Amino acid sequence: MKILLTGTTGYIAKRLALQLLKDNHELVCCVRDMERIPDEIEKHPRCIFIKVDFLKPDLARIAKDIDAAYYLIHSMSTSGSDFQELEKTCAENFKNLINKTQCKHVIYLSGIVNDNSLSKHLKSRLQVEHTLKSKKYALTTFRAGIIVGSGSASFEIIRDIVEKLPLMITPKWLNTKTQPIGIRDVLTYLSNALSNEKLYNNSYDIFGPEILTYKEMLLQFAEVRGLKRYIYTLPVLTPKLSSYWLYFVTSTSFQLAAALVDSMKVEVIGKDSAINLHIDIKPMPYKTAVDLAFQKIQQNAVVSSWKDAVSSGVFKDQLSKHIELPQYGCFKDVRSREIKDENYTINKIWSIGGRNGWYSFNFLWKLRGYVDKLFGGVGLRRGRTHDTYLEAGDPLDFWRVLFADKNEKRLLLFAEMKLPGEAWLEFKIVKNKLYQRAVFRPKGVWGRLYWYSVLPFHAFVFKGMINALVHKN
Repeated sequence: MKILLTGTTGYIAKRLALQLLKDNHELVCCVRDMERIPDEIEKHPRCIFIKVDFLKPDLARIAKDIDAAYYLIHSMSTSGSDFQELEKTCAENFKNLINKTQCKHVIYLSGIVNDNSLSKHLKSRLQVEHTLKSKKYALTTFRAGIIVGSGSASFEIIRDIVEKLPLMITPKWLNTKTQPIGIRDVLTYLSNALSNEKLYNNSYDIFGPEILTYKEMLLQFAEVRGLKRYIYTLPVLTPKLSSYWLYFVTSTSFQLAAALVDSMKVEVIGKDSAINLHIDIKPMPYKTAVDLAFQKIQQNAVVSSWKDAVSSGVFKDQLSKHIELPQYGCFKDVRSREIKDENYTINKIWSIGGRNGWYSFNFLWKLRGYVDKLFGGVGLRRGRTHDTYLEAGDPLDFWRVLFADKNEKRLLLFAEMKLPGEAWLEFKIVKNKLYQRAVFRPKGVWGRLYWYSVLPFHAFVFKGMINALVHKN
């Protein structure tokens, strides 16, 4: 079967693509940036990639022989008040594109929308569902509860809270009820629903077997991790204060924290249906989903993460347009060292950041991360998805990987921290010599003042880092 897949670099689609290929389907994957094709599927013989931005009217043309399609585009972390209109525009453009093909079945992953008082994001997802309906194809909508899996936003946020705080003074929304579902079960619903005519033109709530409060989810998560935690809820924390609490305690952005707080005030309880008979599935309990997630983490086999999404507002265009270092109007810190063991240096470069740290004066990197977070930036909260593997588009602390190629012996990072300008960090080996380049393109007077304020630290931070990359301990 030939399937159109949207959201290819996203948390769900990246995993679904692997499942669909395992089931011997042919995929047409939509990406906004051809430089961000996931390595796991980039060279697969049954995958082709087309460049499409569903926010723009000049949509790419695709072959008409599409049998089915997945709509997996969401904007949970989008800032601003116009995200509902943006989501509607994406859905309309997608429908117009699909209507020109022979597609008979579209599958959309949404959220459970049974409460009388829906959050803005759940209202938007319900609006998208209505927009996607068409007379030319059948629509199946799966409305999921909180998705639990390695790399999911909810999982990583709960992990942050549980592992950092033995004693928690929390907002009252932790008493809100929900029905979490494991990522493996979500993928089973999505993949097994293909061309199942019993599911045409219907929506189904999908959820795990337990109704839990967020407080109970935290405590059960702690049990799986073998931790003792104490939680006390207070009614005085307003939504805004709750958003700040979530932002500073966890690895989420403030925009996502605000959206999550808005959503977490609403009960997410699913309606029973015959979907589990049609798909032949028995969803796993919450603690089982958490345990399986940690098995993936321990095996360093996390396929996708919510952090893979590029920070809103940082890139106004394609990642590839930032792949060459600018030459003019920039401040630079350029250092080089002779290499004694090339494999050692390359492996050391590819392991930088995250739990491995930055090799020299790591406390200063952490301090810079805290300062960035205070100003609403990404800080060091994201770490890295893999300890030793990098590809273009990956998050790396407060950097984004623009280019990573061991054969070319080059790693290029672009800063996603709050800065009065733009910053790059490059590592490149040429003729047995490592070149380390930090480049900053200032924006106005504040950009220049910023560069000179941090310049004294470069002498030992960048010097220590390049020395650690070439000299074995």
